Amino acid sequence: MAASAQKQRYSNISLGSSLEPNTNSSWLSPSGLYAFGFYKLTNGYAVGVFIAGIPEKTVVWTANRDDPVFPTNAILLLTDYGRLILKQDNGDDINIASSVRPVVSASMLDNGNFVLYDSSRRIAWQSFDSPTDTLLPGQRLPPGMDLVSSASKTNPARGIFRLAMQTDGHLAQYPVEISGASYAYYASGTIGTGNNVSLNLDNNGLLYLFNGSSAINLTTGQYRKRTIYLVRIDVDGIFRLYYRSLDPQGNWTKEWSPTEDKCAPLGLCGLNGYCIQLDTVAECECLPGFDRVSPGNSTSGCERNFVMEGCKAEEQNVSYEIISLDNVVWEDVNYGVLVSMTKADCAKACLEDCNCDAALFKDGNCRKQRLPLRYGRRVQSNPTVSLIKVNTTAPLSPGVSSGSGKEIKKEIRLDVLIISISLFALAAFILAISGIYVHRNHVGRYKKIPHVGLIEDVGLRAFTYPELVEATNEFKEKLGRGASGIRGTRGYVAPEWHKKLPVTVKVDVYSYGIVLLEIICGRKSVDSSLSEDEAILEEWVYNAFESGELSKLVGEEEVDERKLERLIKIGIWCIQDEPSLRPSMKKVLLMLEGNVDIPLPPSPTSFISTF
Repeated sequence: MAASAQKQRYSNISLGSSLEPNTNSSWLSPSGLYAFGFYKLTNGYAVGVFIAGIPEKTVVWTANRDDPVFPTNAILLLTDYGRLILKQDNGDDINIASSVRPVVSASMLDNGNFVLYDSSRRIAWQSFDSPTDTLLPGQRLPPGMDLVSSASKTNPARGIFRLAMQTDGHLAQYPVEISGASYAYYASGTIGTGNNVSLNLDNNGLLYLFNGSSAINLTTGQYRKRTIYLVRIDVDGIFRLYYRSLDPQGNWTKEWSPTEDKCAPLGLCGLNGYCIQLDTVAECECLPGFDRVSPGNSTSGCERNFVMEGCKAEEQNVSYEIISLDNVVWEDVNYGVLVSMTKADCAKACLEDCNCDAALFKDGNCRKQRLPLRYGRRVQSNPTVSLIKVNTTAPLSPGVSSGSGKEIKKEIRLDVLIISISLFALAAFILAISGIYVHRNHVGRYKKIPHVGLIEDVGLRAFTYPELVEATNEFKEKLGRGASGIRGTRGYVAPEWHKKLPVTVKVDVYSYGIVLLEIICGRKSVDSSLSEDEAILEEWVYNAFESGELSKLVGEEEVDERKLERLIKIGIWCIQDEPSLRPSMKKVLLMLEGNVDIPLPPSPTSFISTF
């Protein structure tokens, strides 16, 4: 292969071919317009398809999207067995593409489709069948599939919005963690056009829905010489049609989008935040008494900057006040409605109710709310007044809680830490004393018997080198294996222990997830007395979650369905077989507190084949 391999154009990629990030980094399409291979991220490299025939690389497809970042020493290999894998130094091979049919070659096509071929030159696998956030000309989004936004402009992992081509013929946009007509912030209005409707884009920028016999145009399309089109669901949750001239001085230009309302995407500002549109820009603000979970990340949501004492406030001399926001609304999930009220009455009612975190006041109705508050935004035409309860025991300043909120939170956490360490030290001391007692008792018993064989019975047997040579027939025969290993309760131990993978703090997250699901369901993680479908807790829980039958997990118990779903999603994320997919315990805490959105979790074992 020539030294300028990065610039070579491949019409056929043979088995055994490979790519590396810093040398031979991509395979080009015949015209050089598209490329498949490594592209640079701020913290490593990702693998995908990008437009290479223009000065700025424009990524249109990303592999292994749930964990897309790879180190600089990774190698992309089309194996002799026809699998496209990514090899890493730690020995983990990640599957990028494979087929049930034998694969003999691959190709990067000029339409942006990366394909694997079988021996009959038929496509055995193609990137067009698994779109990420972009649709190219000639590509279709079939019924039942989504385009999902990226996490950020520099992070191609799954974001928080999706464009869904539904099986009822409807094209709609939702937050990723939820669906249902009431949560669609864009809808094509094409329900009833058939169950085989797909979204399509042609080379002239015509975006249309097609059911096999008739089409519904979303755009008019326009031929432009030496121009490429693409549709992308952007980080802000709006899907747009773009075009760009192939001339070097060209730029990406928006041709069409279904809305100009930048605050339309539900959840753009995260939990307990609200969106304000200023001209053509959407800005995110936190509610009074809240700070951003991740400074600099507007979609991370907001958390209280004080400790909410709830119904213990009166006992601890904690006081609150109500701060009002005009024209600010959020999803109305109230737990109580008071009628024929004034704004002052509504504020007083929320202050006197230790369960009330906020209220929506409109037309004399006072609708009490609990956290988290979702999908907040300012709508100038909406007369609703939002009433937010905040702590007044100590003064608050924007982003800082002087002497109260965060300091109280830190003091409480410090107290918990001190108590935990003290208990741990006490337990260790008791364990040490017990060990000494047991040891002395054990040795004492042996002192009462003859010394013959005592060393063999009490201590470890030491062997000389000649003895080892003789016992192993000059080290040709294996006598046994080491007796060291892990100990843990069945059903609680993370999979990486058994797979001899690197062990990290994520093993504790796995165990926590199992315990959480046990508490919710009131049963053991493994119960052989149950039917095969229910014996393994994590499988039973995920199947119930996937089929929308969470109620059967709690039997006849009356529970808040939204809270149940939230806890189940947290549990499923914690027990993912792939450690990198599990959240940190800090993130778990934020999820439990309702301060961050929880995306739909994949099957806990869906990535097991990649190891």
